[in-house]
Amino acid sequence: MAEKKQNVFKILSRQYPNPKKVQGFLKTLTYNKEVECESVQSATTTLKTKTAHCLEATILTAAILEQKGYPPLLLSLDSVDHLCHAIFVFKTKTGWGAVAKSREPGLHGREPRFRSIRDLVWSYFDSFVDKTGRITGYALLNLNDSNTDWRFSDKNLWKLEQFVVNAKHTKLKSSKARYLKAFHQYNKTGGTPRSGKFWW
Repeated sequence: MAEKKQNVFKILSRQYPNPKKVQGFLKTLTYNKEVECESVQSATTTLKTKTAHCLEATILTAAILEQKGYPPLLLSLDSVDHLCHAIFVFKTKTGWGAVAKSREPGLHGREPRFRSIRDLVWSYFDSFVDKTGRITGYALLNLNDSNTDWRFSDKNLWKLEQFVVNAKHTKLKSSKARYLKAFHQYNKTGGTPRSGKFWW
């Protein structure tokens, strides 16, 4: 049975064989606003519901791309308002990149052009700013270290959520000037531009 389930991700990895293709696939899924109840769906459950919030999209991306040799790496972006963001990250010869889903286009994926995880995190800073949001830290994690069945579980993965929330985050110190510039931009336009440097 497990092998049959795994075949689903092998098939998907043939359809979406690289991070950019998976980013396109995530755009076809409905954003999970958790209207009826909160959830942390496994990869297989996300495929069934065809809905995903940022953490669920990261889990699904990891299940697909590990078939192509990518480790299941999750980058947690901590915020001052505790409304955090999770993204799948990967590294190639050209640098670090990301695959992600959000209601905010500026928080989607990034081309692998960043020299370090910290540089990648900074690429999300301005887009993260809204009425209350501001990135304060980040943590690079491996989903396999969560001790959960993140690929196939039919139950909510609350343990995985706590694994992410409780992880030690490296502080990101930002200037007041940069924050206020992004904050005023948000108040002026109601969001960030729909495209930017190295955005997918």
